[in-house]
Amino acid sequence: MSRRALITGGAGFIGSHVADLLLGEGWEVVAVDNFDASYDTAIKHRNVAHNIGRKSYRLSELDIRDSALLDEELSGKFDVIVHLAGKAGPRQSMLDPELFESVNIDGTRSVLAFAKERSVPRVVFASSSSVYGLNESLPWNEEATPMPISPYAHNKLTAEYLGREYSSDAGGFTALRFFTVFGPRQRPGLAMHKFAELMLRREPIPIFGDGTACRDFTFIGDIVAGIRAAMDYNRTPFEIFNLGSNRTITVMEMVKSLELALGTKAKIAWLPRDEADLPASWADTAKAGRMLGYAGSTPFQHGVDEFARWTLAMNEVSRPDASLPIAQSA
Repeated sequence: MSRRALITGGAGFIGSHVADLLLGEGWEVVAVDNFDASYDTAIKHRNVAHNIGRKSYRLSELDIRDSALLDEELSGKFDVIVHLAGKAGPRQSMLDPELFESVNIDGTRSVLAFAKERSVPRVVFASSSSVYGLNESLPWNEEATPMPISPYAHNKLTAEYLGREYSSDAGGFTALRFFTVFGPRQRPGLAMHKFAELMLRREPIPIFGDGTACRDFTFIGDIVAGIRAAMDYNRTPFEIFNLGSNRTITVMEMVKSLELALGTKAKIAWLPRDEADLPASWADTAKAGRMLGYAGSTPFQHGVDEFARWTLAMNEVSRPDASLPIAQSA
């Protein structure tokens, strides 16, 4: 009998990739997504179009905050819930903190109540490196003191606390703190995606500060592998893991990689540093490596090349300078 997984946020960037992996392994997948209008819903529909109609795949359009509808629409037992649904973005959360709290905190309460009612053995939760905030002790390990500076980061930390409570009297809960995830299907609005689109249109890209801010960019394939390992983890009822690449890439290094992969030169609009942006993020992934067998090992340029191929295909354009081959990473 095949195993059964519920993926919230299942039509999104990460969720659709998780569904693909599980379907390939023979799982039955139930995906839930409310197709939030924060960006074009056609993008999410495109993410999952290739799975629609498969016997082992079901997509339900509903809001995780609606507990009654969750119970009514989602029948049967689940072996695991991968909880990826939520409002994303530190800067965006400052514009509408009440909505972010409702979706990210109340929504998580609803999912955990559903999990408890159905006796789900394990919930895997998408947390964020944003919880570390202003902690300057880089690289961050899971024992680093959280110092969140946005409603979004506070939401994620609160959801982790809810998960700890859930694990004390219900099922297992594993929180995964994702570090800047990129790759095919990345949602619009994130820096790499935004920069690539602007570069293809020959428009200036906005860079805040001097371009030396750095991020731990993590390829989607590594993140999905980490999620999959966390689904099988059962040694402790509650655990937190960083999922990153354990390396940093500056904004300007990212731009140079995009130039190489897209075959075009970036025009830069220099802007004052945004106080909402952290100067750096950097994951210590030793714990995930030791306990999950995780390795965020995809070379950065290789990941950018994959992202560039997808971006060009989605835009249905040729590379601006077709004489330059897409970089081949080792």
